[in-house]
Amino acid sequence: MFMFIKFCILLAAVFLVLGTVAACSSLQVLNAITTGSTYQKVANLAYGTDPRQMLDVYTPLNLIGSAPVVLFLYGGNWNSGERNDYQFVGEALASRGMVAVLADYRLFPQVRYPGFLEDSAHAVAWTLQEVQHYGGDPRRVYLMGHSAGAYNAAMVALDPRWLAAYDLTPASLRGWIGLAGPYDFIPIQNMETRPVFFYPDTPPESQPINHVSSSAPPALLIASNKDAWVDPIGNTGALTRKLREAGVAVTEVYFDKTSHSTLIGAMSWPLRGLAPVLDTVDRFVASDGGRILP
Repeated sequence: MFMFIKFCILLAAVFLVLGTVAACSSLQVLNAITTGSTYQKVANLAYGTDPRQMLDVYTPLNLIGSAPVVLFLYGGNWNSGERNDYQFVGEALASRGMVAVLADYRLFPQVRYPGFLEDSAHAVAWTLQEVQHYGGDPRRVYLMGHSAGAYNAAMVALDPRWLAAYDLTPASLRGWIGLAGPYDFIPIQNMETRPVFFYPDTPPESQPINHVSSSAPPALLIASNKDAWVDPIGNTGALTRKLREAGVAVTEVYFDKTSHSTLIGAMSWPLRGLAPVLDTVDRFVASDGGRILP
């Protein structure tokens, strides 16, 4: 059994390094060897009327009182992905005492920009209104995303248009967390991404870096130094600088042993040796978005 688990871990790491199609198989491996003993899951909750507007909630077992909440949005170049691929993220967050909400959102070609942002904001609105029924504290909701999901999180946290549709503002979030996010990517180089953002007529307002203001909630930005998909300096580094110039509290963290894909994979127990991603997220939330000094 030990050798089988070791093989699965190695397989998952290799697939995540390869990325895209192979990553789908690796995520299934990570989910298969992830425990279900740390949480109670309520699945297939609708936050809208479209079949893609669904989410799952992971509540820590033996929860006393209310817990901070992390709403997670996965990546996939805005054209792939589903919440069931990231059960290991829900388990990881719940194991640290957080209520995890994992949401699907509409993808290309069903929608282009800004359809997935509308869905992300809708999921936030649902979470703020309903999460108390699942043990979560609506006053402590954090929005987290990886890759394309980090873009979605950034836009909802920085551009007030999306939450305004629900009479909310970015201040409704206690903070936001971006993992390997693309925040400033005009001109678009990726051929699959171009039609999503109407290339070559990509609107400048589609870029998170153009929406920084002093009213933005605190941020935790994590990236891999060896990310071959999303330039960490031109995206995480550039957004960090602009947030700090605006007086926004931001924590900036880079890891050496992770890639674009293994950065989120490191949330799972088999790959946590690559980088303390979960520990970093946990500290950010436990410190009230960096408001409480250690």
